[in-house]
Amino acid sequence: MTSQFDAAMHRALELALLGPIQGVNPQVGAVILNADNEIVAEGYHQGSGTNHAEVMAISALKEKLGVSTFPAGHTAVVTLEPCNHTGKTGPCSKALLEAGISRVIYAVADPGQDSSGGGEFLRQSGVEVVAGVCEAEAEEQGRIWLTANRLGRPFVTLKWASSLDGRSAASDGTSKWISGEQSRSDGHLRRSEVDAILVGTGTVLADDPELTARTADGSYFQHQPLRVILGEREIPDTLRVFNDRAETLHLKTRNIQEALAELFSRGVKHLWVEGGPNVASEFVKLGLVDEFIIYLAPMLLGGPRVALEDIGVGSMAEAIDIEIVEQKLLDNDLFIRARRA
Repeated sequence: MTSQFDAAMHRALELALLGPIQGVNPQVGAVILNADNEIVAEGYHQGSGTNHAEVMAISALKEKLGVSTFPAGHTAVVTLEPCNHTGKTGPCSKALLEAGISRVIYAVADPGQDSSGGGEFLRQSGVEVVAGVCEAEAEEQGRIWLTANRLGRPFVTLKWASSLDGRSAASDGTSKWISGEQSRSDGHLRRSEVDAILVGTGTVLADDPELTARTADGSYFQHQPLRVILGEREIPDTLRVFNDRAETLHLKTRNIQEALAELFSRGVKHLWVEGGPNVASEFVKLGLVDEFIIYLAPMLLGGPRVALEDIGVGSMAEAIDIEIVEQKLLDNDLFIRARRA
């Protein structure tokens, strides 16, 4: 259902994307409308410890009008329910109330145990509150942070590159390169947008990967994800995964839920899993993959080196149905973004 505030919410969603995609805080955008529903101020969250989107917009309008409290009739349109707690900054719900905002429109409720409740606080304080405007768009755009906070674990993206027949390497173990240059560049860009990247000890010992995010010319992105090694085997500190390009964490456990809990406690909201096949299959089997990123190369390899091994499917009746969300060609490779149906 459309509303008169859809255009303003779409602008707020655009603003949200200007904020950092990594880190513990969500991407949030906000606009303030005057009594004629014209946008008169904008804001977005710029990262942990900085003003939230609503406060940024409020400050901009106060400076513009030269007042501390707005005249009646102003509306705040926000992509996420205003927070209702004091963290590194004060509660946005209180800031909106004190600024004289008459109406608050938001897309998605805040799932946080401590930060939620801003909408109800504003209602009880006499502010008109409307929830759910452009909710589907906001849910999709904010799916990583929202999922992580609802489930209390990182949002998990499982990535692999394979031949059309599902092989991640030739029979002799060689895999450079199954995917093309554009696919590899796309994968590195996506690495630069996550909080952590995880592989098993087998992959580290067999491939000696650096697990960094690099541009097409080989330089390093400014943000590098935490490198996570999962498994009990000892890893020599001379391997590239321990170089000084990024921080590395070796979780000496085979328990994936335990590993996810540890990473979430460290502020990891988005985990990128690259394998190997045993680790990838275990994530799928446990139902812990929120999104699949797959690069399919136009080749056939045959042999035993499959991208996924046993995922707990013994019959067609047990097949895991997948919804393809996005697909496109990258050179000759087929890129697929998918999730469980």
